[in-house]
Amino acid sequence: MRTRFVLIQTSHAGNVGGVARALKVMGFDDLVLVQPRWANVLRREETIQRASGANDVLAKTRVVETLDEALDGMTHLCATAMTPRDFGPPTRAPREHFQTLLATPEPPEGVAFLFGSERFGMRNEDVYRCHVALSIPTAPDFGSLNLAAAVQLIAYDWRQALGGFEAPASVPEYRQADAQAIGGMLTHLEQALVAVDFLDPAAPKKLMPRLNQLFNRAAPSEEEIHILRGVAKAMLQVAEKARR
Repeated sequence: MRTRFVLIQTSHAGNVGGVARALKVMGFDDLVLVQPRWANVLRREETIQRASGANDVLAKTRVVETLDEALDGMTHLCATAMTPRDFGPPTRAPREHFQTLLATPEPPEGVAFLFGSERFGMRNEDVYRCHVALSIPTAPDFGSLNLAAAVQLIAYDWRQALGGFEAPASVPEYRQADAQAIGGMLTHLEQALVAVDFLDPAAPKKLMPRLNQLFNRAAPSEEEIHILRGVAKAMLQVAEKARR
């Protein structure tokens, strides 16, 4: 299924760059501009800066004069409008519409998302051409969204409807240290504590058994045991220098 994002009469160059970035992080790269304010919008410094690494999306972006050109090959058109239009298409929340759309026996071959200018939004005649008007649910008393932010939300919901991406692992694989490793570390740490006069070997009391229980509860990883042994080694080296 082809996906295209269409910006109509965009007035701020930075928003074009922001949209390119929003699309790239969701895995889309088909962007068409209809009569943007700046003829060289794709080469303007503000556009490139806001794209922030999505230059490949900008390189593929097309600038056209008419909406007809932008919609070539698209079979399902989604307007974006906060306010429902009289005689216009039905207004739906993006997720609701996407679920219905993808559940149809024959989903469309090409879906286009249309966004109007920052100041005026979409013209009525452009909304009337569409099959649905998507309205992003926002706070009732303030629904104004930046253009790039609105594109990001629609692109995210559409990507999720198509299956989404797996979230990357946030931490490396955890491997808990075994009892032998903890025992070796405790022996090393005990030597260091004696060397810095924190532990009296003649009267150790319950220090080491308590530390043993502490590390059992902490369930340190193998890497963490290496760190603790490095600390013990440094303590012994400092103590040795002090005795010279």
